[in-house]
Amino acid sequence: MLKKYFIAGLLIWAPIGITVWVISFIVSTLDNIVPIGLRPEALFGQPIPGFGVVAVALLILVTGVLAANLLGRRLVMIWEGLLARIPLVRSIYSSVKQVSDTILAPNGQAFRQAVLVQYPRYGSYTIAFVTGAPASELQPNLPGECISVYVPTTPNPTSGFFLMMPKEEVIPLSIPVDKALKYVVSMGTVSPSSQS
Repeated sequence: MLKKYFIAGLLIWAPIGITVWVISFIVSTLDNIVPIGLRPEALFGQPIPGFGVVAVALLILVTGVLAANLLGRRLVMIWEGLLARIPLVRSIYSSVKQVSDTILAPNGQAFRQAVLVQYPRYGSYTIAFVTGAPASELQPNLPGECISVYVPTTPNPTSGFFLMMPKEEVIPLSIPVDKALKYVVSMGTVSPSSQS
């Protein structure tokens, strides 16, 4: 009986504790990003929790405003040209930029639809997300019409597998992408119909 109550209490407190830990980690990390001379201790004489979050959010917003005009776009092109000349930085920056442009762009096509695919073997199904069509250079080597899908790992969907599959083997789902992603992260314990 005690074990049952303990598990019931753990199921309530574990998500709360992990949420608080993640938020405090993000806030403390962003607070430490702010240069020492611009921290609240130097400006106001006392620490202000969350100051870094507000400062980083304002920096991102101001950067977005500046990049949206002609002069800002020109400065971004110069900056990217400079980064493209540094050997190690060039490869890392270009890869991260391509992924972020795909995922974060307002007209981006990342994760267009949730689908069901047979993976990692025939007869075993998993949720995947349509990311587009294979590159035209690859099409002649593929068997018929294929689509590109991303199969996320559980419970960390930021790692996964990129597959090019025959279109007829991909089963479209009526589940919205965000609910399908939550289903994957929860390892199948939170069904899409139970999500609010």
